[in-house]
Amino acid sequence: MRKATKARVVAARSGQQTAMPRMVGSALTCLAVIVTLAGPAGAETPRERGGYLVNTILACGNCHTPKTANGLAISEKELSGGGLSFTTPAFSATASNLTPDRETGIGDWSDLEIKQALTEGIRPAHGRLPGTPLAAVMPVGFYKALLPADLDAIVAYLRAVKPVRNEVRDPQYTAPVRRDPYPDAEAGFNAASLQDPVGRGAYLATIGHCMECHSVWKRGVSDFKAGLGGGGRQFGPTLVQGFAGGWQGSTAPNITSHPVKGIGGWSDAEIKRAITQGLRRDGGALKPPMPFAWYAGLTEADQQAIVAWLRTVPPLE
Repeated sequence: MRKATKARVVAARSGQQTAMPRMVGSALTCLAVIVTLAGPAGAETPRERGGYLVNTILACGNCHTPKTANGLAISEKELSGGGLSFTTPAFSATASNLTPDRETGIGDWSDLEIKQALTEGIRPAHGRLPGTPLAAVMPVGFYKALLPADLDAIVAYLRAVKPVRNEVRDPQYTAPVRRDPYPDAEAGFNAASLQDPVGRGAYLATIGHCMECHSVWKRGVSDFKAGLGGGGRQFGPTLVQGFAGGWQGSTAPNITSHPVKGIGGWSDAEIKRAITQGLRRDGGALKPPMPFAWYAGLTEADQQAIVAWLRTVPPLE
């Protein structure tokens, strides 16, 4: 969440205090503090806010933007689909076209239909694959935590993306779509809960669906209670297709506060470097599917909030 500049905050507070009675001015100053802590909504347009979310913590382009042979996102084809494909026993699917192209993208979808796709996994009852659910790889169970203003902002940004005609293959399902509910998303968030850095970090980690990969995974089910952050989930080229040719897979590490097995012994700077640069504590390279290139755009305040929350994740060996 991009931080307002000090000058803007000072100017805003000064204007409130000189233009209004003291009581009203104080109330608005408190509101300004809340907005500043919760994010840049007061300093940015919804489209700018949506762009920040889509291109950092949500990392939508990691799946939905086509890549070069070296694994770099092709900017002129942003969010046009086909970036990654997934093959599992329950389904096979390719990331969809999210641009406003009316025939192959979401240009014919209403704002409400886009929001329902994000937070409920429901396609519109018209157009391509009417009424068909989105594949389980779409982290709908995490996106349901998105605050209403952030949902609006994401829609505003998607409307502004360049339309690109790119038809991707239809998903195929061999089992009903099943999603594991994520406790923090089910509980929900509000603007007040984001005032505290830990609450803010929990929100970012939720909509960033960090624990989708990093929690213990057994027999196709995520353990978000006893296995939160414990790692061990494996990814390989037979499961995910679309990363650079040399990718041979990876295993999600333990990101709990355990001092040895997890990241409890890491410094804040080391954790931030891992998130935004893909480097382990020893300087070795971490591997996809972690979208380091997108997380690199996170503001310092948002990085610190995520670290603050990670410090609270119970240690697991």
